Amino acid sequence: MRAAKLGALIAAAALLLAAPARAEVWLERMTWPEVAAALEAGARSVIIPTGGTEQNGRHLALGKHNVIVAHTAEKIATALGDTLIAPVIAYVPEGDPKTRDGHMGFAGTISLSKESFEALLTDAALSLETHGFTEVILLGDSGGNIAPMQAVAEALNGRWFGRRARVIALERYYAANGQREWLKEQGLSDEQIGPHAGIRDTSEALALDPGLIRQKAMGPQDFARDGGTGNSALASPQIGREMLHLKIEAALAEIRAAREVAN
Repeated sequence: MRAAKLGALIAAAALLLAAPARAEVWLERMTWPEVAAALEAGARSVIIPTGGTEQNGRHLALGKHNVIVAHTAEKIATALGDTLIAPVIAYVPEGDPKTRDGHMGFAGTISLSKESFEALLTDAALSLETHGFTEVILLGDSGGNIAPMQAVAEALNGRWFGRRARVIALERYYAANGQREWLKEQGLSDEQIGPHAGIRDTSEALALDPGLIRQKAMGPQDFARDGGTGNSALASPQIGREMLHLKIEAALAEIRAAREVAN
């Protein structure tokens, strides 16, 4: 019996060793010759993921968006098959540090001005275009990221008009992904769902990294008091997996539609 178990373990290990290694998609984990080889092989698209460092109620860690967008960016890039991913941008517009408006009223939040954020996205996109990427996809996991991303895409597409390079600023991924509609079909109300650090965000975090969650602090929230909304106690990993799926599918549909128009 022990010999049979040992033989099974050896066979399983051999299969793992024989399996092809997953192609790396993260620029920060590649060497420059590997990036050059990927470009030569046809990887002309690159995702710039943007998250944020902000309060998320009393129960959810500040880096929630960064964890989520890293996961979804990798799934999107893998599904597309011709796409690499730039490092996640963790600093985005969150409010005015002087007046402490928006998320800046809560400890730990880090904010960029809209102008700084747009300059950062612009310089990153220009760098990638210089190396031969012809499609830059801006993927934002926070509502405040969307308008600056669209402004950068419009400006760069105007500058690059007539050339092969272009920028796609995704909107449906975050703003029109069907999450709220799905949750309401499950019987949840808008008040329970909440627009910030509620059921959706908390469920996604539970599905990806439960260590981001402080279970004892979960429950109904008031933004002014807690820095979150909705009832996070109703979140679950199962809901989180559906929320992530809807985001990824919305992004893929938007990218593919943009490609059809361009072609």
